[in-house]
This record gives sequence, structure tokens and C-alpha cells, in this order.
Amino acid sequence: MSFTSTLYLFPILDLLLTEVPDELRPEIRLGLQEALVNAAKHGNKLDPSKFVVVQFFINENDGYSWIIADQGVGFTSHNNYKKCANKGFPSDDSENGRGFYVLNEIFDQVHWDQKKTQLRLSKHIKKFKTTTFSFFTLFVSGFKLRIY
Repeated sequence: MSFTSTLYLFPILDLLLTEVPDELRPEIRLGLQEALVNAAKHGNKLDPSKFVVVQFFINENDGYSWIIADQGVGFTSHNNYKKCANKGFPSDDSENGRGFYVLNEIFDQVHWDQKKTQLRLSKHIKKFKTTTFSFFTLFVSGFKLRIY
């Protein structure tokens, strides 16, 4: 999927979240919105002749991944995104860094390419292992607990 640099992201986010379970959508929506705004606003400088390209992948064993690319020049190393992300939420008077923090809080993997124009976000699905207990096991283990 690709779209011109815009901050009107509602329909784009809806399309990107169609395969995501309802319980994960609000959190992932916030993270994707942050990443797409950064690509359009900071990467492409809201230039309507430039595009943001998004790829979406589902891995049944692992979870969801998005690759977001802009046509900007990337950001330089003095904008150390890992440092911003690991310091905690930036103060109110800070001009930068909130997006990095949000992305690292929401996604399990946040990775920029070398030019810093392509971002890969991954969200792992935690599958719960179900264990079946027999009535006897539960009955016997109940006697091992002391209830006061």
C-alpha cells in the first residue's frame, strides 16, 4: 500500500488493522499512527509529490509486522532514537523523542534500515499454552494448600 504524504490517516489505519485482533487494535493503531505521521511529516516533509509505502505481514507463529518507508533523507545519528526510547517518556518541554518512546513501548521490535528511511515494526502474539488437569490432580493439589 502507498499513499501521498498526508496526516489524514484514518482510512489508512483502518485498512492496516483489518487482520489484527480487536483486543490489539487500539494499541497498534496508536503505534502505527505515530510511525506514519513521522514518515509523512518528518521524512517526506508533507510533500504531496512524495509517497509513504507500507507493507504488512502476518506470521502465524510469530505475529504481525509492518515495514514503513518514506522518500526522505533519513535522520542523522545525532538523533539517537535508541537513546530517546530508553530514557523514558520525554519531558513536556522536549521537542523530540516521544514517537521513539511510543514505538518502543508498543512494538516488540523497532528497527530502522541504515539510511533511516525504512522502519520495521513487529508485534508478537503471545499464545497461551493450555494445560489440562484431571479432576483427581485438582482434588489432590487442593489438599496441599492451606486455606485460612
